[in-house]
Amino acid sequence: MDEAKRKRLEEKGWKVGNVSEFLELTQEEAALIEIKLALSRNLKERRQKLMTQTELAEKLHSSQPRIAKAENCDSSVSIELLIRAMLATGATPQEIGKVIAQVG
Repeated sequence: MDEAKRKRLEEKGWKVGNVSEFLELTQEEAALIEIKLALSRNLKERRQKLMTQTELAEKLHSSQPRIAKAENCDSSVSIELLIRAMLATGATPQEIGKVIAQVG
Protein backbone atom coordinates (compact mmCIF):
# COMPACT_ATOMS: atom_id res chain seq x y z
CA MET A 1 0.00 0.00 0.00
CA ASP A 2 1.37 3.38 -0.86
CA GLU A 3 2.05 5.91 1.89
CA ALA A 4 -0.63 8.41 0.76
CA LYS A 5 -3.36 5.79 0.91
CA ARG A 6 -2.16 4.58 4.31
CA LYS A 7 -2.22 8.15 5.64
CA ARG A 8 -5.76 8.78 4.31
CA LEU A 9 -7.04 5.59 5.95
CA GLU A 10 -5.37 6.35 9.27
CA GLU A 11 -6.79 9.91 9.25
CA LYS A 12 -10.27 8.41 8.89
CA GLY A 13 -9.68 6.18 11.92
CA TRP A 14 -8.69 2.99 10.17
CA LYS A 15 -5.98 0.86 11.67
CA VAL A 16 -3.50 -0.23 9.00
CA GLY A 17 -1.21 -3.22 9.38
CA ASN A 18 -0.56 -6.75 8.26
CA VAL A 19 -2.22 -10.04 9.12
CA SER A 20 0.35 -10.92 11.78
CA GLU A 21 -0.28 -7.64 13.58
CA PHE A 22 -4.07 -8.01 13.29
CA LEU A 23 -3.99 -11.55 14.69
CA GLU A 24 -1.31 -10.59 17.21
CA LEU A 25 0.92 -13.46 16.11
CA THR A 26 4.38 -13.91 17.51
CA GLN A 27 7.26 -14.09 15.04
CA GLU A 28 7.39 -17.83 15.66
CA GLU A 29 3.69 -18.30 14.95
CA ALA A 30 3.90 -16.25 11.77
CA ALA A 31 6.96 -18.23 10.61
CA LEU A 32 5.21 -21.53 11.27
CA ILE A 33 2.22 -20.43 9.19
CA GLU A 34 4.51 -19.33 6.35
CA ILE A 35 6.32 -22.69 6.46
CA LYS A 36 3.02 -24.60 6.31
CA LEU A 37 1.86 -22.45 3.39
CA ALA A 38 5.09 -23.05 1.48
CA LEU A 39 4.95 -26.81 2.08
CA SER A 40 1.27 -26.94 1.03
CA ARG A 41 1.89 -25.01 -2.18
CA ASN A 42 4.90 -27.11 -3.06
CA LEU A 43 3.02 -30.33 -2.35
CA LYS A 44 0.20 -29.29 -4.66
CA GLU A 45 2.61 -28.35 -7.47
CA ARG A 46 4.53 -31.63 -7.17
CA ARG A 47 1.45 -33.80 -6.85
CA GLN A 48 -0.31 -32.25 -9.86
CA LYS A 49 2.62 -33.24 -12.08
CA LEU A 50 2.70 -36.84 -10.85
CA MET A 51 -0.62 -38.18 -9.63
CA THR A 52 -4.15 -37.52 -8.51
CA GLN A 53 -5.12 -36.66 -4.96
CA THR A 54 -6.69 -40.11 -4.69
CA GLU A 55 -3.48 -41.83 -5.77
CA LEU A 56 -1.46 -39.87 -3.22
CA ALA A 57 -4.03 -40.63 -0.53
CA GLU A 58 -3.69 -44.34 -1.24
CA LYS A 59 0.10 -44.13 -0.91
CA LEU A 60 -0.31 -42.45 2.47
CA HIS A 61 -3.19 -44.67 3.65
CA SER A 62 -5.27 -41.53 3.91
CA SER A 63 -8.23 -40.04 2.06
CA GLN A 64 -8.61 -37.72 -0.93
CA PRO A 65 -10.34 -35.03 1.18
CA ARG A 66 -7.39 -35.10 3.59
CA ILE A 67 -4.97 -34.52 0.69
CA ALA A 68 -7.15 -31.64 -0.52
CA LYS A 69 -6.96 -30.13 2.96
CA ALA A 70 -3.18 -30.56 3.00
CA GLU A 71 -2.86 -28.80 -0.36
CA ASN A 72 -5.04 -25.94 0.86
CA CYS A 73 -3.16 -25.53 4.16
CA ASP A 74 -6.10 -26.43 6.36
CA SER A 75 -5.23 -25.75 10.00
CA SER A 76 -6.08 -29.35 10.93
CA VAL A 77 -3.22 -30.66 8.78
CA SER A 78 0.09 -31.25 10.52
CA ILE A 79 3.50 -30.41 9.13
CA GLU A 80 4.25 -34.11 9.52
CA LEU A 81 1.51 -35.01 7.03
CA LEU A 82 2.74 -32.35 4.61
CA ILE A 83 6.27 -33.74 4.76
CA ARG A 84 5.10 -37.37 4.47
CA ALA A 85 3.02 -36.41 1.43
CA MET A 86 5.93 -34.59 -0.17
CA LEU A 87 8.18 -37.59 0.41
CA ALA A 88 5.51 -39.80 -1.18
CA THR A 89 5.69 -37.62 -4.30
CA GLY A 90 9.42 -38.26 -4.48
CA ALA A 91 10.73 -35.14 -2.78
CA THR A 92 14.05 -35.55 -1.02
CA PRO A 93 14.73 -34.17 2.45
CA GLN A 94 17.05 -31.67 0.80
CA GLU A 95 14.24 -30.43 -1.49
CA ILE A 96 11.91 -30.09 1.47
CA GLY A 97 14.62 -28.17 3.32
CA LYS A 98 14.96 -25.77 0.36
CA VAL A 99 11.20 -25.08 0.42
CA ILE A 100 11.42 -24.23 4.12
CA ALA A 101 14.62 -22.21 3.68
CA GLN A 102 12.95 -19.97 1.07
CA VAL A 103 10.37 -18.79 3.63
CA GLY A 104 10.80 -15.37 5.08
